[in-house]
Amino acid sequence: MSDTVVFLIVAAVGVVVLVWFYNRIVSGKNAIQRAWSDVIVQERQKLKVIPELEKIVQDHKAYESGVLEKLTEMRVAVTQLASDQIDTQALKEAEAKTKSAMSGIRVAMEAYPDLKTAGLMNNLMREIADQQDNIAAAIRIFNQNVEAFNNAIETFPGSAVNSLLNKEKRQRSFDDEEAASEIAFRPGAE
Repeated sequence: MSDTVVFLIVAAVGVVVLVWFYNRIVSGKNAIQRAWSDVIVQERQKLKVIPELEKIVQDHKAYESGVLEKLTEMRVAVTQLASDQIDTQALKEAEAKTKSAMSGIRVAMEAYPDLKTAGLMNNLMREIADQQDNIAAAIRIFNQNVEAFNNAIETFPGSAVNSLLNKEKRQRSFDDEEAASEIAFRPGAE
């Protein structure tokens, strides 16, 4: 074989490897965006339950007007989450608002037995807790995708390809596991 043929084969293999790493970085970025969109979709599932919770709390407004405010804050925080822009801080705030609202409802349920015995309220609280489990799972998937992407752009040869072609920046994972995991509904638990 001539030197030219060997050189062309090596160059072709090099180009294929370069394209493969480039595509791997692009795929990783797309996986992060898809996972983030899934997190937002799960967050927005709460918007289906909030009006029903507000209606029940409104019926007991004389008892707990603060809970209604917390539910409104939770709705606003969830509504402001954008699926096209990754903002882990906004997600952290939405999770904190959810935790605050659910804590307020639990306190109200303990203080007012007629609210606690409302079957619909128990079902809604259970539904929110289930949604929080789904959100936690979506966050885990998002964080796994962020880790894979960051590894792809920070390890060689992906780092070289990224610095030459992609120029992608490291992504931040969502690090507030406490907010996602502390909301649980246990009827009758003290």
